[in-house]
Amino acid sequence: MSKRDAILEASAKAIAERGVRGLRVNDVADYAGVSTSLLYYHFTDRDGLLRAALFYVNDRAIASRMRADVPGETERDRLVNQLLIEFYDEPDIVENARAWHELRASAIYEEALREPMIEATRMWHADIAASIRRAQEAGEVAASLDADEVALALTIFMEGLDGRWLSGDRSTEEVLGLLRSFAERLLDFNAPPQRQHS
Repeated sequence: MSKRDAILEASAKAIAERGVRGLRVNDVADYAGVSTSLLYYHFTDRDGLLRAALFYVNDRAIASRMRADVPGETERDRLVNQLLIEFYDEPDIVENARAWHELRASAIYEEALREPMIEATRMWHADIAASIRRAQEAGEVAASLDADEVALALTIFMEGLDGRWLSGDRSTEEVLGLLRSFAERLLDFNAPPQRQHS
């Protein structure tokens, strides 16, 4: 692992454990096993570190969604699995969810995080919308649905569930059930899929 990646991993862990307000550059450098001057070399300042940490967390979420792909499954199943994996009760996924949730909340107060959060959210939205379109092209989800609108509804719902899940208000099983049910209704899984004609 590169020193830069070690710093980002340490930053994500620190944000997940102590929040953005509790993030101390010296602590991150110590945890990553680097000097603060090297940290500043890579990221210029605390704001630069936070922006980079946000995209690091986003990239880890994308990697998790790709891990959910199972060869031979339908596009519709792949889409649902990509949504559900974000709530699996695994240490790396929970840590990533905590860091994302904290960065989202901090973007309200820390102006330097706003544009990067908007960009990262657009990437997440585009990823889900693309999965919806693939399911539509396969004839497994109604072609009449607006993929971008559905992706927006799903990401907003998931972020709401995220806070309930991380705070212990809802169990992993409950959250997974709620998300599956919401996705199935939103994507109208009870309607017969529209098969493409060759």
